Amino acid sequence: MSDALVLAIDQGTTGTTCIVFDAELRRRGRGYAEVRQHFPRPGWVEHDPEEIWASVLAAAEAALGNAGARAGDLATIGITNQRETTVLWQRSTGRSVHPAIVWQDRRTAERCRELDRDLIRERTGLVPDPYFSATKLEWLLREVGGDPAELAFGTVDSWLVWQLTGGAVHATDVSNASRTMLLGLQDLEWDDELLELFGVTRGILPRVADSSGLIAEADFLGARVPITGIAGDQQAALFGQGCYEPGQAKATYGTGSFVLANAGNDAGPAPEGLLRTAAWRLDGEPAVYALEGSIFVTGAAIQWLRDGLGLLGDAAESERLARSLEGNDGVYFVPALAGLGSPHWAPEARGLITGLTRGTDRAHLVRAALEAAAYQTTDVLDAMATGVELLRADGGMSENAFLMQFQADVARIPVEVPAERESTALGAAALAGLGVGVWKTPAEIAALGRVERWYEPKLPEDEAERLLAGWREALARTLL
Repeated sequence: MSDALVLAIDQGTTGTTCIVFDAELRRRGRGYAEVRQHFPRPGWVEHDPEEIWASVLAAAEAALGNAGARAGDLATIGITNQRETTVLWQRSTGRSVHPAIVWQDRRTAERCRELDRDLIRERTGLVPDPYFSATKLEWLLREVGGDPAELAFGTVDSWLVWQLTGGAVHATDVSNASRTMLLGLQDLEWDDELLELFGVTRGILPRVADSSGLIAEADFLGARVPITGIAGDQQAALFGQGCYEPGQAKATYGTGSFVLANAGNDAGPAPEGLLRTAAWRLDGEPAVYALEGSIFVTGAAIQWLRDGLGLLGDAAESERLARSLEGNDGVYFVPALAGLGSPHWAPEARGLITGLTRGTDRAHLVRAALEAAAYQTTDVLDAMATGVELLRADGGMSENAFLMQFQADVARIPVEVPAERESTALGAAALAGLGVGVWKTPAEIAALGRVERWYEPKLPEDEAERLLAGWREALARTLL
């Protein structure tokens, strides 16, 4: 299928990106449509599900137009999505019954404190946190009321599959299902005890499908196109980065950062502070799992310095400012602007800047924010204890050469940045193409990968340790 075209739908928190890839996994066309976030109360974050669907159609049409193609030219569609965001809709109409509750939403924090941490961790590989879908769905069912038999629940991938098939298919994949706090991680089936705990009836849930293989047939922009790939965004990035062997790891640097390492077929307990999650399940093969560290604030710290404090004209300026200093002069920034995620899981933690003197200026604060992204990532890698020998980086902040070099320096491992930075979309395309026979094996996909930059550790080890010791001291103050 050397002339095959694959459409990747990458539905994210602030917008939808659609990319048309060819059989060499080269980008042929791209489209983007923004999705608004709504903040009805402090700590609440919502989306309009119908706006999400409209953004997919707009971005897909733009991508196809940019590629000079039509929907009928597509061999398949792959979907990747913001995870944990919770949608509830009416089966008869296909219309949402409430705004989607976004993964960032904290309205169920009190409920999560009531949950049995050991039970949740043992069954799901997760920790009780508002981040995940179960308490969001519990809240929605209580607020909406009515007959659950008339409702359908899904993460964003399920919502899109329903819309793409005109309500004919209600499905998710193992990677997204494993983020709901309702799925048993060992058997990858909905867990009856957890369903009872959260008041969820089985009939409201989607079918759990493989991440690659025929999932549904879409009626899409006037054409019949198979959907043969689905994965949550971070698992899709792991696949798109070619991390097919245990121990291979990637870090996606965006608003927050997500570090995932391939854990093979091991569904056992994760090291303290980390999550274990389903990475993917290919058609007819055992599931692959991942260890995950979720860092809540990395790029968001740069955004805060720009928009909240007015210290930056744009994010790209951060690299120049960081390089204007010979060192950090003892200034550390712990960006706990939304609590701390892995490996600390301290939702009540608050941000802290230490080491300020009369000589501190905006460059120090910007450099400290960039360094914090690397320190937090290093903390997660250390907690994984899997002997990661190479970190594959993607996301918007991977364009910052200062950050990537500093990451290599403090983690003491090389950092590789691919030519195609949109690894989530790439992963969705790869899973879909694999599912329809564009590529026969993951090895064929890996051979198509192209590296743009490579960073080796350059900082002396004792200097890296000194910097990390300063970070840990600042972190300890935050966690008091």
